[in-house]
Amino acid sequence: MSSQVKTISAFVEGAPPGELADVIADIKALTIDTPNLVSELGPAFQRYNEEQFATVKLPGSSQNVIISSHNSLGDGRYYDVESSSSFAFDHTTQKASVVQSHVLEGSQVDLVKSILKNLGPHVAEHFPNASYGAFPIEDDSKIAILVVANKYSPNNFWNGRWRSLYIYETLTSSLTGSIKVDVHYYEDGNVRLLTTKPISATALSSASSVVREIAVAEQKYQEEINKGFNNLSEGAFKGLRRQLPITRQKIEWEKIAGYRLGQDIGAVEGVAVEGVTVERVVVERNDMIRWLEQEHAMKR
Repeated sequence: MSSQVKTISAFVEGAPPGELADVIADIKALTIDTPNLVSELGPAFQRYNEEQFATVKLPGSSQNVIISSHNSLGDGRYYDVESSSSFAFDHTTQKASVVQSHVLEGSQVDLVKSILKNLGPHVAEHFPNASYGAFPIEDDSKIAILVVANKYSPNNFWNGRWRSLYIYETLTSSLTGSIKVDVHYYEDGNVRLLTTKPISATALSSASSVVREIAVAEQKYQEEINKGFNNLSEGAFKGLRRQLPITRQKIEWEKIAGYRLGQDIGAVEGVAVEGVTVERVVVERNDMIRWLEQEHAMKR
């Protein structure tokens, strides 16, 4: 592998949720003098799709199925338990084709199907748009349980993905895994949230108890994330905002150009607002209004 392919492969594997096609388009535009470069990135595309639990609709179906290393049959083919089918998957275009019948066999078939039956209601209740799967691995000694939920809003400059991977060991009745959240916001900037939460539990003797433990873990982590964001908003972010005086008087915006902040608007207990230009206030007008209304209950 050339150094160029290795470097570009790293960009591919780091593509944010729902933005692989954009990354490919950028690669083509930036390497126009090397038209065959994209064809050399096949292994990187495969790693990305399998790691990110890419989803795809099979021809003639409206249901998404998951792409991962846990349901790979090799040679670019994957299988889905619920539809009892296998299919070819193009990692560059993210399209499925050549669907064939594939009936799951082995000692864990009943347990896998029972997990899927119990997992369906949980996913439907907590995710507006998600896919899930359960696949026997390592000679049927373990079962991989996957959940992936995508939310794309490119018109608003953000995309996000929730991924859960759990490994259930049938011999020890233990569950281990992780929950990963990946959110990219890129309006007038480039901010990305990447989190990982390890999960473990023991003495799970049935499919329902496995899914119940998954539901508890995911609910708890969601609450932790919400609490973290609230603390960030009320703490660190608020500390970064410019402190404004409290006068409990309306601001006459049509006269804003004539205000001398800290003097005409006034200050509380002798604390003046310094270093604020009129241009800056105009730009931040909506933010300042929201800040005043929320923090000091002022009405315009």
